[in-house]
Amino acid sequence: MEKANTSGQSDTVAGILEKSRLQITDEFTAPPVILRVDDSIIGTLGNFSASTGKAKSKKTFNICAIVASALTGSMVLNYHASLPAGKQKIIYVDTEQSRFHCLRVLCRIHLLAGLSTEEKAPGLEFLSLRQYAPKLRLSVIENAIYTSDNVGLVVIDGIRDLAYDINSPNESTELITKLMQWTDERQTHIHTVLHLNKGDDNTRGHLGTELNNKAETVLQITKDEFDKNISSVSAMFIRDRDFEPFAFRINPNSLPEPVENYQPKPAEKKQAFDYK
Repeated sequence: MEKANTSGQSDTVAGILEKSRLQITDEFTAPPVILRVDDSIIGTLGNFSASTGKAKSKKTFNICAIVASALTGSMVLNYHASLPAGKQKIIYVDTEQSRFHCLRVLCRIHLLAGLSTEEKAPGLEFLSLRQYAPKLRLSVIENAIYTSDNVGLVVIDGIRDLAYDINSPNESTELITKLMQWTDERQTHIHTVLHLNKGDDNTRGHLGTELNNKAETVLQITKDEFDKNISSVSAMFIRDRDFEPFAFRINPNSLPEPVENYQPKPAEKKQAFDYK
């Protein structure tokens, strides 16, 4: 029996076996780095990462900074993104908010990038999928990734809404496998969002466990317990060297800005799965 993949090719089990063999004489180039914090690698092409945090911890503000940096190639907050030539398109998917609030997010990205809010940013596509069922959302995202050329970064805010049951081992494994398939076949980077549990600092459900195990980096966004306008960013899991946690506040223009000399409580380090 043959299995058709998303790119339209058809592989037999024997064909997959042959392609899967790794030889000691094989040569590969390191995947291009597209996102850093200081000297730490957060994201590379062909992999995926995530932001996590409790409700209202300013996760979307943090992602806006990542996207703004990717649009301009400049530093925004502590992020420095660099999309290589031929991979400079960005797809931003929101699964939670109304179109009114999605437009506010889009405007925030433009302002952080120093772009006009009167015209479309070149290379940025924004999809609002709140009104659709999980399977249809998943199909739309997959279609966008495979029918768009030059995609270097895909943001999915949030991945929980692509599953019916985040505690289902089968559904969670299938969804994370999709992320690995998309990033590998299309050589793009996906950054997604998942909430932490209300009662502890664990990502939600079996989906959270699978995300932690397979992601290149998981960033934790934590609201300051004494100043609710400040959120800190640290690495919950990271394959590369760790970075010093940093913080941002929301300024009067509703944009995130750095907080200098802030000492946030570091996230509890946990052992993540590594392919090595």
